Amino acid sequence: MSTISVIISTYNSEEWLEKVLLGYSFQTFKDFEIVIADDGSGFNTKTLIDSFKKEAFFPIIHVWQEDDGFQKSKILNKAIEACTTDYIVMSDGDCIPRADFLEVHDKFKEKGYFLSGGYFMLTMNISKIISKNEINNGNCFDEHWLIANGLKKSFKNNKLTAIGFKSKVLNFFTPTNASWNGHNASGWKKDILAVNGFDERMQYGGQDREIGERLFNYGIKSKQIRYNAVCVHLDHKRGYKTPESIEKNRSIRKHTRDTKIYRTPFGIVKEQ
Repeated sequence: MSTISVIISTYNSEEWLEKVLLGYSFQTFKDFEIVIADDGSGFNTKTLIDSFKKEAFFPIIHVWQEDDGFQKSKILNKAIEACTTDYIVMSDGDCIPRADFLEVHDKFKEKGYFLSGGYFMLTMNISKIISKNEINNGNCFDEHWLIANGLKKSFKNNKLTAIGFKSKVLNFFTPTNASWNGHNASGWKKDILAVNGFDERMQYGGQDREIGERLFNYGIKSKQIRYNAVCVHLDHKRGYKTPESIEKNRSIRKHTRDTKIYRTPFGIVKEQ
């Protein structure tokens, strides 16, 4: 039996999902399962996943629901229930993990905490040219290779180069909060179930931060690992982002913070 479950969310994005699954094929930490949270993808995604199942050294669980618009919170809750381990890492079907990604999450996991990672954003041009070789040999995480292919020099590139003491210092001084980030976060399944998972009223824009805020209200603390657990984010459009969903989610998050509630009645268990 695996010791870590990795939830990957996806929707009709086979080209990116294939690259992400390849990233998990080259992990140094081997004792994990993948749970794909599929928000209504078509036949091509199922074909890709079925093909990967035959080759992968890790188990793959495909959790699917009918396409009903952007319902990521709902499919993530179904995926949480499908996880067979005590510890859950969450990421997205557009984030390729570096080879030590799960090793880092396993190393830093601690009772009473969740882990907060980040991602390194790539351009569409670089996203397209990344092949299996670039993932296997680590080129797509290598600053020099990325700059040779059009990446601009930036302080953010430290995410790719920081190791050891440097990553510890950068994690300490980063102004970014150690929030629950849906592209790179992890925590104990029992804690996620205690807060009743994601609020299914929430569509695009902050539903990951909101579950983190309820975990804080529940008494769970967070640890910053954005300079340790590295994944690169493949570029894509966000057609599901609307002013209405952003405003609605902002209001729900404000209520969560103001009332200090830790359990949503709109989560895994419906409690109205």
